[in-house]
Amino acid sequence: MHRRHRRALRLAAATAILATAATACNAAAKNDTSASGKSGSGTSFTLVTPDAVGQNEFLKLAVTGIKEAAKAHDGTQKVYESTDTASQQQNVQAAVEAEPDVIVLVGFEFADLVAQQAKAHPKQRFLMIDACTTKTFANVSCAVFREHEGVYLAGAEAGLLSKSGKVGAVDVLDTPQFRRYSDPFAAGAEQVAAKTQTATRFVGGQSPFDDSARAKEQADSLLAKGTDQLMAAAAAGNYGVFEAAKAKGAFAYGVDVNQCPSAPGTVVDNVIKRTDVAVQKGIDAVLGGKAGTTVSYGLKEGGISLTGLEAGVDSSQCVIAQHKDVLEKVKALRDQIVAGKLKVDDPAAS
Repeated sequence: MHRRHRRALRLAAATAILATAATACNAAAKNDTSASGKSGSGTSFTLVTPDAVGQNEFLKLAVTGIKEAAKAHDGTQKVYESTDTASQQQNVQAAVEAEPDVIVLVGFEFADLVAQQAKAHPKQRFLMIDACTTKTFANVSCAVFREHEGVYLAGAEAGLLSKSGKVGAVDVLDTPQFRRYSDPFAAGAEQVAAKTQTATRFVGGQSPFDDSARAKEQADSLLAKGTDQLMAAAAAGNYGVFEAAKAKGAFAYGVDVNQCPSAPGTVVDNVIKRTDVAVQKGIDAVLGGKAGTTVSYGLKEGGISLTGLEAGVDSSQCVIAQHKDVLEKVKALRDQIVAGKLKVDDPAAS
C-alpha cells in the first residue's frame, strides 16, 4: 500500500477538525512543465505533492486535475514531486519563487509551510487539497472531503451482500474523526437491512497507521464472530484486513483509491477521493475571486465516490462489478443524499 493511504487517514482527522472550524527543487523532485493551449493566457499553476506520484492513484488524480485546469484556462502547469520533508520544503520554496497564479498542495504535510509562505507572500494564492492551515489566510483556500457519505454507501453494499447479517469495520483509532470510516458503514448497512449486526475494532497500539499484523488480528476477531463484510480503514494495515478476509472467504472495502487489484475477489468496492475534482473546482473558485475559503466536497460535488459508481467498474477487479442490482440500489441512495433527502451523520461534526 502506498504511504499515501497511511497519511490520508492521518490527515482525515486534522481536516475534519479544520473544516468544521472553518531555493530550487533538488534532484529527488521532479520538475514537469507542460503548456496547454496554442497561445496561452499567461495563467500558470503549480502542483506540489508530498510523495513521488509513481503509481499512487491518489496523487495521479491530482496531477490530472491540474493538467485539466491548465487546459481549461489556456495556461501552463508544473508538477513538483517531493520525496521527503527536505524536498517538500524546497519544492514549496521553488514554487513560491516562480510566482504562479495558484500553487496547489496535497496533504497535511504542507500546512505549516503554507502558513509561513502565505504570511510572507500575501499576494501568492494557495490551494490546499485534503488539508488546511490552522489559521485562516485570505490567500489560502482549502478543499476537504466528506468521506462519511461514501462510507455510508459502501455500508449499504455490505448490508445488501452480507449472507450472515453481520458487517464490521477495522478502524485506526477510536476518535470521532476516524469513526467517519466506521460508524457510517454500520449506518448504511442498517439502512438497507435493518436487522444487520454491526461491530468495529480499532488497531490502536504504538503504530496504528502501520501495523498490518495488528489490523489482521482485529479483522480475525470480527470474522470469528461471523462477520462477512469488513470496512478496511486501517491505513497501511489494510493489507492485513484483506488477507484475513480472503482466508475466511469474506469480503472487504478499501479507501481513497481502487484497492481491488490488491486482493481481487475479496475487495468489493472502495470509497474514492476525487482529488482531480477538488483541484479543478478549487482553481476555478480561486481565479473567480473566492480565495481564502474552505470548500467541502462530497457526493454532490463529485469529490467522493465509489469505484462501483465510476466509469470503468467492469475492469476494476472489484467484486461489486458482479452485482449490478446492488449498484442500482446504491445509486438510488446516492441520489437521495445528493438531493438532500437523506442525511448521513458525520461523527466528526461538533
